[in-house]
Amino acid sequence: MWERILTILRKEFRSVLRDPRMRLVIIGVPLLQTLIFGYAVSLDVKHVKLVVLDRDGTPASRALVARFTGSAYFDAIRYTQDEGDARALIDAADAAAALQINAGYQEQLRGGRTAAVQLIVDGSDSNTARFVVNYAAQIAAAANTEFLLDSARRLAGRTIETGRADLQPRAWFNADLESRNFYVPGIIAMLVMLVGLMLTSMAIVREKEVGTIEQVMVTPIRPVEFILGKCAPFAVVGFVNTAMVTAIALLWFGIPFRGSFLLLLLGVALFLLSTLGIGLFISTVSQTQQQAMMTTFFFFFPAMLFSGFIFPIANMPAVFQWLSLLDPLRYMLVIIRGVFLKGVGFGVLWPQLAALLALGVVVMTFAVRRFHKNLA
Repeated sequence: MWERILTILRKEFRSVLRDPRMRLVIIGVPLLQTLIFGYAVSLDVKHVKLVVLDRDGTPASRALVARFTGSAYFDAIRYTQDEGDARALIDAADAAAALQINAGYQEQLRGGRTAAVQLIVDGSDSNTARFVVNYAAQIAAAANTEFLLDSARRLAGRTIETGRADLQPRAWFNADLESRNFYVPGIIAMLVMLVGLMLTSMAIVREKEVGTIEQVMVTPIRPVEFILGKCAPFAVVGFVNTAMVTAIALLWFGIPFRGSFLLLLLGVALFLLSTLGIGLFISTVSQTQQQAMMTTFFFFFPAMLFSGFIFPIANMPAVFQWLSLLDPLRYMLVIIRGVFLKGVGFGVLWPQLAALLALGVVVMTFAVRRFHKNLA
């Protein structure tokens, strides 16, 4: 039995490594995508291009503008008095927001009245617009607090001490709230799934296309041995990709790793069980490699969306939250971020590991039975 499995194993390794395109998929694609995702995928909104329309021109209005431009969130690219000019910059995407301070701003403040300040935000990018509005609200609130304290001091005619609540937020596990620390570990799970699906989904259908599946059927090899020999090389590739991307995350991007590497490998092993099972099933239902490739991408992108990699699962409609329970990528992301950022152990992650094991056994059993049916 083991001799037959090793024979198929060696054949599959030679077939994969002999093809330059396959070597590129196994090594080049994970490296390139890790670097691209590490630098490009970020929700940190900084240096928003701001147009300033200060029609008051007083120390109070200039102080408010300075609060905006003095932060890391806004960069003033134009000072103008023309609304049309500001609109043109936003329409051309040369600016993301415009701060308009009308005449009489300082006078209204000193008179104890509310002084309206308008912030016009480009809402075509809703995510960025939401962050810009929140940043602006925080800056305006800080400016109001400082103005009220200054007014109280002037009215008292002397320096006075005022009590206030001092909120000191502290973020655990990702102190600087860097998006990169959140997304880069998740890339490991995505790449393992993508590469595993692509390679496995084309494993059997390639035999069909070249006509060697009939030769396999007349040999003494059993279907289980054939499947093990086909899937084992891709499992090895999955572990190699995990080690490679983890090294890039730690050494290049400086992502913290606080947990157990052995626990991470256990999670990857159970994740590969379901991933390779899905790829094997795709291979059994496809007639050509092109069909297998298209089916792989048809499955992969919904799996990525339902996993919580980009959008929080809690924000999805209830029906999609239930569907996400069938997504192995969902559980792997919890495991990999827990190991990297939180340093949690088996006692915390066992529900996710158990879910991956259950999904893997069910999917692999179904795929093997489908393969048996095709041979029959």
